[in-house]
Amino acid sequence: MKQDPSANPLDQAIGYRLKQVEALLRVSMDEVLRPMGLTVSQYACLELIAQKSGLSNADLARDAFVSRQSMNLVLRGLQKRGLVRRPSTVESGRSRPTCLTSAGEEMVQRAGVAVAEVEERMARGLDEGQRQMLLAGLSRCMENLGD
Repeated sequence: MKQDPSANPLDQAIGYRLKQVEALLRVSMDEVLRPMGLTVSQYACLELIAQKSGLSNADLARDAFVSRQSMNLVLRGLQKRGLVRRPSTVESGRSRPTCLTSAGEEMVQRAGVAVAEVEERMARGLDEGQRQMLLAGLSRCMENLGD
């Protein structure tokens, strides 16, 4: 049986569609964060610290989807700008917990508003039920792949 050359199976592939959305979301986030002098990775780091202060470099890297080495560079840049604070030494272990400075708190608040507007634009036309179904479906996909 011949395959219809005009049919594009990628249009029906959930993973491919997710990657398209992720790429467009990242571009849109870059556009709103760039004027603030932030990258998406820097914003993710600030947001993670705002939600749970004291995370280690390894925790931040894992949760922001970057390597430890990349997160170290992100943290150094944020620290140089006065947005985060890390102790130079720790009492035990090697983990240096990170927390936001007051400037970091202001920045993550401002950036969070801009990113929320991008998310709202992305979900425009979806009612609350559809948004909840989308979140539930994506959560199920994560669970299925995480096992």
